[in-house]
Amino acid sequence: MTLKELRKSKGLSQLDASKIVKVPLRTYKRYENDNSYQKSFKYGQICRIIEEFAGKLPNENATKNLRIAVAGIGYVGLSLATLFAENNNVIITDIIKEKIDLVNNKKSPFFDKEISYYLSHKKLNLKAVINVSSSYKDVDVVIIATPTDFDSATNSFNTSNVESVIKDVYKVNKKALVVIKSTIPIGFTDEMNTMYSGMQIIFSPEFLREGHALEDNLYPSRIIIGANKVTTEVRKFASLLEGSAKNMNKAIYMTSSEAEATKLFSNAYLAMRVAYFNELDSYAKSKGLNTSNIIKGVGRDPRIGDYYNNPSFGYGGYCLPKDSEQLQSSFVDIPNNNLIKAIVDSNQTRKEYIANDVIKEAKRISGKNNVTIGIYSLAMKSGSDNYRSSSSVDVMNLLIEKGIKVIVYDKNYNKSEKDFDTFIKKSDLIIANRYSEELRRCLGKLYSRDIYYRD
Repeated sequence: MTLKELRKSKGLSQLDASKIVKVPLRTYKRYENDNSYQKSFKYGQICRIIEEFAGKLPNENATKNLRIAVAGIGYVGLSLATLFAENNNVIITDIIKEKIDLVNNKKSPFFDKEISYYLSHKKLNLKAVINVSSSYKDVDVVIIATPTDFDSATNSFNTSNVESVIKDVYKVNKKALVVIKSTIPIGFTDEMNTMYSGMQIIFSPEFLREGHALEDNLYPSRIIIGANKVTTEVRKFASLLEGSAKNMNKAIYMTSSEAEATKLFSNAYLAMRVAYFNELDSYAKSKGLNTSNIIKGVGRDPRIGDYYNNPSFGYGGYCLPKDSEQLQSSFVDIPNNNLIKAIVDSNQTRKEYIANDVIKEAKRISGKNNVTIGIYSLAMKSGSDNYRSSSSVDVMNLLIEKGIKVIVYDKNYNKSEKDFDTFIKKSDLIIANRYSEELRRCLGKLYSRDIYYRD
């Protein structure tokens, strides 16, 4: 039976199938229709996943009626809280009152279509409160999803927020299973279990896209449980994740340190892939070659694939920069760290290349030396309202350091030009990390490395 026949026998659309097997829709279609893709090893894996799919609805087999506390109203914390609150009693905590008020008013404090829908349309047993130790007193599970920024001074994640929650739980509820979802250094969970003897602390990494966090919990690529001892409580939590997923995904059990390494190496690989195609683009532009043609030729090999390959100003966001830096620091006593270091270095080189190229293009187009460069959107990626570690922000700062005047058009930025026509008129060159149809009016002075714009 072919993949197309398998999919139809399960009553799935191509979009449903692409989500279940975790590949982009355009790539999934090639597995159904392209002979070269059907000869690949991945084709057999995709057929197996679709064959095993049993039409399970979300939460059909989920563990129910647990009392769950989630620390942190961010993409990870709120996506899990909304997912679990259909069948369990969930409290979500944070230190920012504005976030708490929004959640209690059934609104998301950030952009995520699925989370917003769940909050406004689903009947959820969900309450948001200020983060205090008493919040964890009478719960079965505490999920920690607080930020862990990379601290360049210590060359490691700042885990103080995670440690603070564990300490609060230890004071009032040693019997609760503590699940760390925040990204942490390798060995951190073992350290916490030693420090807080008598509690069970495990690590279960998340693999979520910003803006699609709840969708990625509904269709997880994998469920990983990092626990040195698999108790009944641990299996219950694994069942909670398995039963809440729409796809047939069974948990993979490993030690906490192995799970921590899995998270860091996964994101470092994605960062490497971004850096690879960015370097390909830098080479092609420098040599007068067509980047899009080269990427199409490279990506047609199914072992490589035609996804996650669109050149940008550099990788950014919550995870890739800090996780790749943390992994690099984890190699401090291991000699074979050339590749991980190169990923981090390549990303910085790319942003510097873009800044220099932008200045050159602005002067060429305008015929002036004193140019004004307009930056269209500072967000980390399309459909996002997050500026954190945004490559556009980094390029902007590099331009400013080089003495270039910049102006910004971004509806979420308080110093933005308010009128788009005025923004176009003032700019000698407009740069955009990702193309938008709104930019069609200024194609004559638009700079973007987005291959979908250039196609």
